Amino acid sequence: MTTFKSTHHTARKMVIKLGGSTLEGLNEAFFRNFKALQEQGIQLIITHGGGPAINRELAAVGIESHTVNGLRVTSKEMIGIVQSTLIGKVNPSLVHELHSANISAIGLNGFDDGLLESEFLNYETYAYVGEVKHVNINMLNTLTEAGIVPVVACIGATKDGQALNINGDTVASEIALAVGADCLLLVTDVAGIRIKDEYQTEVTPRLIEQWIDDGHIYGGMIPKVQGALNCLKAGIPSVQIVNETLTGTTILSEELVK
Repeated sequence: MTTFKSTHHTARKMVIKLGGSTLEGLNEAFFRNFKALQEQGIQLIITHGGGPAINRELAAVGIESHTVNGLRVTSKEMIGIVQSTLIGKVNPSLVHELHSANISAIGLNGFDDGLLESEFLNYETYAYVGEVKHVNINMLNTLTEAGIVPVVACIGATKDGQALNINGDTVASEIALAVGADCLLLVTDVAGIRIKDEYQTEVTPRLIEQWIDDGHIYGGMIPKVQGALNCLKAGIPSVQIVNETLTGTTILSEELVK
């Protein structure tokens, strides 16, 4: 069962971001719930990363990587591996899984029709990591209106054709804002926000900030909820942190719960 209490009946466009670890453990429940959303008339867009797959490819050639502020510093040597892994392996594998579940899908990346026009975020700090400057929504809209799911790998492209590695949550939120999505789903390996051993179904930014201050939200959940709050501030009405069954926590802007 899904938990779209506040957006379920009104959402018409939804962006679903699949994290790297989640990608490798998708089950039948995910595809069943995904198909159910489509049947409700919701236009869906998937974005994905691929951290575990990238780590394996880097390890195979003896390259070590590290992160700064949650972003993988991506050297010139690494960007080619990141690009080929996401576009050449992870993306087609996910598209195949969707097709196998009778869901029409097509793989895309930042180069396709100038989808994710990007610039270097900060070369001195992150090297070949980018930030999205423009999302070309024409192709996305054409596909979703035809009932086809765009599956976007998190690779951006500069105007002169340089590939850049872009944070998955960033790509998801930028696309969601560009297409006017009603909801953004961040699919992780946990069923949302858990406070005192109890998963929360619906929360507000104010509650989240209080729980962080009180130490109830900690560790890896902090960057997830901070990313969600940034999306809300940017104008997306609802952000959900869910597991592969699409069950989890809905974070609503304060205005929607007044």
